[in-house]
Amino acid sequence: MKEYHLIEPVYNKESQILILGSFPSVKSREGNFFYHHPQNRFWKILANIYDHEPLETISQKKQFLLENHLALWDVIASCEINGSSDSSIKNVTVNDLEKIINQSTITHIYTNGNLADKLYHRYFDDIIDLPVIKLPSSSPANASYSLEKLIDHWQIIRNVEQKIK
Repeated sequence: MKEYHLIEPVYNKESQILILGSFPSVKSREGNFFYHHPQNRFWKILANIYDHEPLETISQKKQFLLENHLALWDVIASCEINGSSDSSIKNVTVNDLEKIINQSTITHIYTNGNLADKLYHRYFDDIIDLPVIKLPSSSPANASYSLEKLIDHWQIIRNVEQKIK
């Protein structure tokens, strides 16, 4: 059965860094916000690399992203998916990422995991000319990475963001 991405991207004209996932998990689709599963480490990683208190509510998360010039969306607009499994995804339609690029000051793109990176390069390499860096997935399914190891890899976002300023 086809599932549709109903979560609006988070960005504004000051957004400089775009973080892209693949497609929202079941919990994220139910909660209508990105990385809503309590075991996903995305928000813990960002709070840690920005020396920020834990991000609990959706409004706190949105405010945090915008204050730090971060944009957040997913590559996939719709697909067939079993539960939350990226490996089951097929019949992909992608989001219009140019919308965010054209309405912001994005200079760098980071993909959260293998599928987001693979699909980004398949569909957008010829359209968007910005540096893209693949980061290890924040998903609990990526058990080979501890939170500390993820933080080490994701720290590059903060390093680049400080150079941009």
